[in-house]
Amino acid sequence: MVVKIIIIGAGVGGTAAAARLSKRGFQVEIYEKNAYNGGRCSLIHHNGHRFDQGPSLYLMPKIFEETFEDLGEDIKNHIDLLKCPSNYSVHFHDGETFELTTDISKLSRSLEKYEGSGESTLINFLSYLKETHVHYQRSVKVALKTDFQHWYDFFNPKHIPDVIQLHLLDTVYNRVCKYFKSDYMRKAFSFQTMYLGMSPYDGLAPYSLLQYTEIAEGIWYPKGGFNKVLQSLEQIAVQYGAKFNYKTNVQEIIVDDKGVAKGIKMVNGDVVNSDIVICNADLVYAYNKLLPKTSYADKLGKKELTSSSISFYWSMKTIVSQLKVHNIFLAEKYKESFDQIFKDHTLPDEPSFYVNVPSRIDPTAAPEGKDTVVVLVPVGHISNVPNIDFDQLVKRAREQVIDTIEKRLNISNFRSMIDHEIMNDPRTWQNEFNLWKGSILGLSHSLFQVLWFRPSLKCKIFENLYFVGASAQPGTGVPIVLCGAKMLEKQLCDRFLDGKVKISIWSKCVSFLIGLLALLVFWFFFRF
Repeated sequence: MVVKIIIIGAGVGGTAAAARLSKRGFQVEIYEKNAYNGGRCSLIHHNGHRFDQGPSLYLMPKIFEETFEDLGEDIKNHIDLLKCPSNYSVHFHDGETFELTTDISKLSRSLEKYEGSGESTLINFLSYLKETHVHYQRSVKVALKTDFQHWYDFFNPKHIPDVIQLHLLDTVYNRVCKYFKSDYMRKAFSFQTMYLGMSPYDGLAPYSLLQYTEIAEGIWYPKGGFNKVLQSLEQIAVQYGAKFNYKTNVQEIIVDDKGVAKGIKMVNGDVVNSDIVICNADLVYAYNKLLPKTSYADKLGKKELTSSSISFYWSMKTIVSQLKVHNIFLAEKYKESFDQIFKDHTLPDEPSFYVNVPSRIDPTAAPEGKDTVVVLVPVGHISNVPNIDFDQLVKRAREQVIDTIEKRLNISNFRSMIDHEIMNDPRTWQNEFNLWKGSILGLSHSLFQVLWFRPSLKCKIFENLYFVGASAQPGTGVPIVLCGAKMLEKQLCDRFLDGKVKISIWSKCVSFLIGLLALLVFWFFFRF
């Protein structure tokens, strides 16, 4: 008997899961509310300009390669990857600039400007690179490739040697301060937590793995836009029999009186039955809007979320040569700006922001002689904070971005170069993509919202219901979600195809006690 699986949402997780599961012989049908695939990882087109609506940084390339290898494909036959000649141009408040690059000798010389020309500058940087390498390797092993379905998975003693080296009780910013003495470099090597929608003052130390992958593996860009990855995965899924249904808005996940997911009901009233339901829609939204009311849904709705963004998509009349592929503009009052995003849930008085110019590396992103520019301004998600007027915040963000670019890059007429503008703000993210409170990256990655503490791929409340995506294990970000799709494939294949080895209750208890004891020892000796 062929097992029928319905997937809600054709985002990264849903599309990757569709490809994997259809290849394994499952009957897969995908239902997507929008007319296009990718969700946040989709494209916007306007008069020859092409914009990446969400992600534009292709990081951790080995995980992408592994995904295609698992599908029996060579990624090189699907995607033409372009390596960015430089990672970023970082622009500080006083006009100083810093180039982050994979060229270590060039980076070393640039560091000397801010950290001094003594031998300690290079030694400290290499020590930092060593630590971030450990964070990268151990995090991939523990967090991205370990399935924490059960409590005894979390307390497994085999994880202890890895966990000890991850500095889980420290933050990204604190670790950076151990290796860099200048305020400039502490900012330049800590802002990357915003890829996870978090402040570097709160982001767990292991997330410095982002800085490592940029320096060691580089930043890449798929020719034709980031969505090329999703298009290729969809083609593979269809090749194995998966069916994609667009413009089909799901109203609810049907659960019978025994708590078993039986299928989905559309907004138009149509009902589709299945053996398994996989939800790639935002997890918090799904629990609160698509499923029967539960106390767990209420708790999820109040959990700590990542930031939102005000994003501008500008069609430029000309080439803005002063802008590189990736540009970071950092606020002078760095910590205060993050506090205003994550504590006050608003736009900082002086926002930091990111500017991406895909046409600088991929000429197909804009008409000849013109540029395509994407600006991402981090802002608080929709909250109960009174007197927040998003129309006014968008207006202020636009003016501050333009003023900052003109001032720091010495461009007098940048405003007049903008030919056309498209804009997303927290309300757009909430309405168009069903992102809870407009949070662009889902649940935050605080200590008690990662690993086993993060919502599992297999629903603990309703039978035959699974999740994949940013707010489920292992976490947010395109490569991380791809890892989640692989874990999900294994769970379903263990259940339906391969058979699963049962673990005795005694083994679980022994593992729990040993693991708990080891964690207590770890806490006692490494908490400072």
